[in-house]
Amino acid sequence: MSKIRSAAGRQGKGWTLQREGGDHEIWQCGSIRVPIGRHNEIGEHLAERICRELEGELGKGWWRR
Repeated sequence: MSKIRSAAGRQGKGWTLQREGGDHEIWQCGSIRVPIGRHNEIGEHLAERICRELEGELGKGWWRR
C-alpha cells in the first residue's frame, strides 16, 4: 500500500480509503476504485492485479520502476 501511496503522491494523486465493508475495503486513486480483500498478507498475483488496475492512473508498468 505504501508503494501505491508514494507513486500516486509523485503524480499529484491520492490513494484514499473510500469505504470499509465486511470482507473488503474500497480504495481510490484518481478515478479508479479498487476493492482489496482484508487479508493478513496479499499474494503476489493479487498484488500484481491491483497494480495493473491502477495503470490507468499511474502509467503502464508503474510498479516496476
